[in-house]
Amino acid sequence: MKLANLETFVHLARLRHFGRTATHLNTTQPAVSSRIAALERELGVQLIMREGRGFHLTSAGHEALRVIENMLGDFDKLKLGFTDPENIALTLRIGAIDAIVQTWLPRLYERLRQTYPGSQIEIVTDSTVNLLNHMKSGDLDITFCLDPLLEEGYRSFVVCTYAMSWIGSPKLIDKEHIYTVAELGAMPLITFQRGSPPYRMIAPYFQDESVLAGQLSNSNSLPTMIRLAIDGFGVAAVPTAVVQRELASGELASVRVSKPFPPLTFIASYHPVPGSLLTERVAELARRTAMEFCAEIDPGIAWVESIYR
Repeated sequence: MKLANLETFVHLARLRHFGRTATHLNTTQPAVSSRIAALERELGVQLIMREGRGFHLTSAGHEALRVIENMLGDFDKLKLGFTDPENIALTLRIGAIDAIVQTWLPRLYERLRQTYPGSQIEIVTDSTVNLLNHMKSGDLDITFCLDPLLEEGYRSFVVCTYAMSWIGSPKLIDKEHIYTVAELGAMPLITFQRGSPPYRMIAPYFQDESVLAGQLSNSNSLPTMIRLAIDGFGVAAVPTAVVQRELASGELASVRVSKPFPPLTFIASYHPVPGSLLTERVAELARRTAMEFCAEIDPGIAWVESIYR
């Protein structure tokens, strides 16, 4: 029984697409089909049932998947136990939103480079929606964003939570005044991209959908939002941990409000597929790195929660 056939079946069960599986494994669709057929012949059962261009796992396929995943997991542990970390040729693809990139991700990156010096690490910064889509298509190994990936086989946990602050240029706001929700709603607002988790919190915060049709600017880039706020184009609700330097320098001022903006919870997600034992170690290292970062700053600004699921 060939290892490549077992790994191909597990990847296919995760990605649910022959083309994406072939791309992920750097092979062709006919090769993927051939490996699955060979595995079915060896086991004497049908593992997948084709449905037009799609397919689903048979009952035997679900049972085989559970056993094969355990087998490959044990093999990964054995292989890594005999391998010097410096000799591991790791290619790790990390997806993260801006708030994580601008806080503790550089520290995680440095630790990964020190632990696995022979590794290749790719970092993709994008929106939560796009990162989760990249994860499902097999283009990322682990993501740090605002929503979990709740599909079968994925693991997710809360990595940290950040308090939010309304911020604006000292030229635009009165630092001594306590702004009501109505007063904030009457000001130019700079918000995250439409449809994003933080954007979905805006209307409930103001309890008035009409605010979203007012003086509203949207951006999928947190640095851009901060820059616009510094230049006086409006006020924005952003993670406090990200703007500590700008608040200290006086470029930005914290808007005193009668109603705090809800905190943002950041979720790590990954899929334990063959060869992912290292990804699980990265997830644990990320958890510890985020915990250390939160312990070093004001506990009211960032903190660590319990496991998500």
